[in-house]
Amino acid sequence: MSRGEQGQTTLFIVGVAVMVMMVAAVVVNASAAYLQRAGLDNLADGAALFAAESSSGTTGGVLPGGDEYLVIEAAAARAAVAAYLTDTGAGQQYDDLQMTVRVAGDRVLVRLSARLELPLGLPFAPEAPRVGADGSASLRLRQ
Repeated sequence: MSRGEQGQTTLFIVGVAVMVMMVAAVVVNASAAYLQRAGLDNLADGAALFAAESSSGTTGGVLPGGDEYLVIEAAAARAAVAAYLTDTGAGQQYDDLQMTVRVAGDRVLVRLSARLELPLGLPFAPEAPRVGADGSASLRLRQ
């Protein structure tokens, strides 16, 4: 090795090590984001199902095939979703949990979002990222 090339290997090794650590941090953060979104997805589905089941709506009509559907009241659905989130302790599990509840005829639509908790900070990552999930459910009465 000539005198002008000393230190090149060290610089290369340090550069590769930094790249490996950055890739590992991205993989760890992406996995954490996926798991948090999957948890919110399950929570949104459960909340929508709970709201649809606990609704005391009126019969809205008959669907093709003979099934009747219930018209769900929006205020009752919002209250049921809030109660479900309280009962499951979702507010303690997810930071800054926000909910949106809509009712479209026989269907309850729930959107949940929370601040994303990333285990490793990256210099180029957003300051306060959020993750969201949607869930929906409807209640049909079989003849």
